[in-house]
Parts: sequence; structure tokens; C-alpha cells
Amino acid sequence: MKNPAGPVLAFLLGLSLSGCSLLASQPVSPQVAPGSASRPVLNAEEAGRFTRERYFAHKGRLSAPEHDPWQPQPIDLAGVKADFVVGAGGSHATVQQAVNAAISSGKRSRQYIRILPGTYTGAVYVPIDAGPLTLYGSGKPEEVNIELTLDARTPPSAYIAALNPAGQFKAGDPAWAMYQVCAGQAADKPMDTPCAAVMWVQADGFQLKNLTVTNTLLESVIDAKREGHQAVALRSDGDRAQFEQVRLIGRQDTFLVNVGEAPTPTNKVGTYPLDKIARAYIRDAYIEGDVDFVFGRANAVFEQCEFRVVSTRRSVPAIVFAPDTVPASSLGFLVIHSRITGDKGHQALKFSKLGRSWDQGAGGTGYLPGSSPNGQLVIRDSYIDQSFDLAAPWDKAATTGRPHRGNVAASRNFDDPAFNRLWEFNNYGPGAQPAP
Repeated sequence: MKNPAGPVLAFLLGLSLSGCSLLASQPVSPQVAPGSASRPVLNAEEAGRFTRERYFAHKGRLSAPEHDPWQPQPIDLAGVKADFVVGAGGSHATVQQAVNAAISSGKRSRQYIRILPGTYTGAVYVPIDAGPLTLYGSGKPEEVNIELTLDARTPPSAYIAALNPAGQFKAGDPAWAMYQVCAGQAADKPMDTPCAAVMWVQADGFQLKNLTVTNTLLESVIDAKREGHQAVALRSDGDRAQFEQVRLIGRQDTFLVNVGEAPTPTNKVGTYPLDKIARAYIRDAYIEGDVDFVFGRANAVFEQCEFRVVSTRRSVPAIVFAPDTVPASSLGFLVIHSRITGDKGHQALKFSKLGRSWDQGAGGTGYLPGSSPNGQLVIRDSYIDQSFDLAAPWDKAATTGRPHRGNVAASRNFDDPAFNRLWEFNNYGPGAQPAP
């Protein structure tokens, strides 16, 4: 498989080895609070509300949160002896086989699955009742590839053909129920976005390090009507999820960092609960796409990451983030000490968007303040290149078309439903210049 990231990955890995020094050495373009209604900016006191510690302070239900300070440490593999090894000469030929074996072992302590260099074509599903697992690549992140071609607009028959051509998922296997909720959908309807994930993790305490996950739909489908072909690389539903030195490659909806639950008769794909907290920490990652390619409603902190918009499929504005944070939650996505960049096509056009709220579930009724999701996101202390719209970097909301409206009042309520919850602080680079 051709390496989609190339020199960008090399830069990113250099960044992760040197900490924040490369970011800190860049000249800072001051962003002055309160900014403008189209580009609101926090002041230093306000920014103090949006820290990793606060996003990770609670677990459980939003209606009755439990104080549970989570301080994720780097995934340390020194001295680790893998419980299972995937690849030539290893204990298993596929990643899913190793995951199944780990779950079937009955152990509740953390188990480690080492994946040897190579390309592994197929889905990986980790059910909600799995114990803590760490999957890690042996070698460079680009040398270990988990990939599959999935398109949310295709019928279940295409999903079955892609995931289970040789009966990889069988009744009685740990992930059979996850597979069945997608395979068993109505034959005459296209697959939903949540079922278009190459890797789908429901379990708490999951860790992923040092590998690539790609939904290889990429440019293979280009709709003349510019309609979406959602194709998820990674979907994460669990609490205390960690992703470190990973590459997530796709186009639309690359990374669904979400709050999930086990499937129920009324919620068959087991997603989008309204009263649950799930925390995810993503560090030293490269994430690539063109439409809403980091989306969901988890409390997700991205640190020292590279978000890359690509123009290989579309020449219209790209959109990076699409949080659908529920009104009961004040915290959604936090981006710290990261890079938000575009390829040459977007650098030339200079009109892409940092993000938009995803008014998920409000498409039929329109946005209902205080009831519909209102995405929350803070981008702080990060580099933004020239690919992005200086005056209006936030797009109208997905599904409803609700115009973006930032709060620039002297005394701001950060959860006022009449306004968007999309903010910046202390960013720099040509795409972060103060709005005129």
C-alpha cells in the first residue's frame, strides 16, 4: 500500500520525540479576546477552564457524574511480553483472531497483542465486555497497517462481503453480536456511518499504539453530486481510551471518537447515548481526511497531533472537526499543542474550515436550543496553516445548516444554547491571524 502521509509523518514523529519544542519555537501571532462572532477567542482566564485535567475529571453518567481523575500516562511497552502475536510466525494470522483469544482467555488484567509489520486486511471489533487490551505495532507506525474498504452508503450485503467473506465472524465468537447488529440491518437500506468502521472498539481501557488504520475507500468513489460517502477508519465508544503514535487515514468521518453502549433493540448500532461520559486521549497521532473527519461526543483530548486536510477527492472547503456534544455536557473536544494543516490544494484555496457543530438527530425538527447537541471544541496553543478561512473558520452546523454564531459578550456563558461552543486560544501560524 502506498504511504498516504509521507513526509508529514516524519515531521510528526520528530515532533513526538522532541516534545513541544518545535511548536514553541514558532513565532506567535496574537489572537485577541474576545475575537469576533465568526471567530471567538478566549482570554487567558477563560482558557484556564479548558484543560486536560478538567476533561478527564469524571466518569459515569452526566446526570450523576462520579469524580474519577484520570491522568493517562504514555503507553509504556518496555519489558512487555506480548500475550499474543499477530503475523507470520506469530500466534495468530489476523488481529481479530488475537482479540478473540484474549477475550476468551477470561483474564481481566491487561493483555498485550503485538502486531508484526505487514498489511492486515479486515475489520477489528472489540466488544464492550472485553477486558483492557493493548494493541501495538512492531516497527514504525506506517509499517503496520490495518485496512479495509467500507462505504456507509452501500447495503448490508456489501458490508457482509467486506467483513466476512470467509466466515471470519462466527456465531459464538466474542464480536459476533457487534457484527450482527450491522449485518442484520434492512437489506434495502444503506449502511449507517457507525457500521462503516474498520476498527470498532466498545470496551473501556483500550489502548492502541504504533500502527495505521485506514479505510481504503479514499478516492475510489467520487460522487458527482458531492454527496457524502462516510468511511470510518476508527470508532471508539469506551471510557479511558488511549491512542498513541497512530495514523488514521480516511476522507469523510475518519475518526468517530464517541460515547457508546451495548446494542439494544431500540439502538441496534449501540451508539449516541445522551447520559454517559467516555474519555479518550489521543497523542502524537496523524489524522487525515476532508469532511468532518474527527467527530463524535466523547470527552476527547488531542495533544501533539497532526490534522491534515486533503484535496485529492474534493476541491470544496474541507472541514476538520464535527463534535456533537450534548447540552448536559460542557466538555467535548480539546486540541492542544497540535498542527492543523492542508495539502497544496487547500493551501492554495485558503478557505477550509476548522470545524462545525454536528446537530446530530436534529435534522428533522431543526436545532432546538438546550435540547439538540451543540458541539463543544477548544483549539489552543496550536499551529494553523494557510489552508483555512481567516475571517470565518467555523462552518454552519451539519444536518441543520444552523449558521455559526460565536459569543463575544463581556461576561460569557460558555454553554449558552443560543451560541456555538467552538473556541480558540493562543493559536499561531498563517491560518490563525487575528480576524480583520
